[in-house]
Amino acid sequence: MIWIVIAAVVLLVLWGISIQNKLVRSDELCKNALKQINVQQVSRYDAIAALVKLTREYASYEGETLQKVVEARKITASANPTVSDINANEQALREMSAKLIAVAENYPELKANESYVKTMDSIKEYEENVRLSRMTFNDTVTRYNNQVRMFPGSLVAGILNFPAREYLAEDTSKKDYPTI
Repeated sequence: MIWIVIAAVVLLVLWGISIQNKLVRSDELCKNALKQINVQQVSRYDAIAALVKLTREYASYEGETLQKVVEARKITASANPTVSDINANEQALREMSAKLIAVAENYPELKANESYVKTMDSIKEYEENVRLSRMTFNDTVTRYNNQVRMFPGSLVAGILNFPAREYLAEDTSKKDYPTI
């Protein structure tokens, strides 16, 4: 009888360890996905900074925008970004990109500049990479949250303090599609 109890306890401990390992793996995947977004944002900030420098030759007031890009990049390059950091960075990037595009509209010779075109292409590529990374992060968070919230994983998650993770905010600025 004692062997049955010992075997049941051992199986219960092994089961708990197995679930804990799955939760840790999923949590690390979430952290990695968030860092990937951060890496793409830093690259996009660098491309925007290059664009600002190029634009400054055409519009003197863009020095202020360059300073904002430099300050924002410092925040983006933090070692442990949070979901709110990523969302704030996305908003700042959208605002800076919109300003630069507006400036370029006033300078046709800038829009024709080969460096400008290449830099804009790289920014578009980084934006697509960020978009894909955001989708990957939210998918990863969904899998993790399922493990944390569904029985029997919720028991181990509660005991070992694995909270549900926050999703990245949806980009509402792109919801206004033209009606056809």
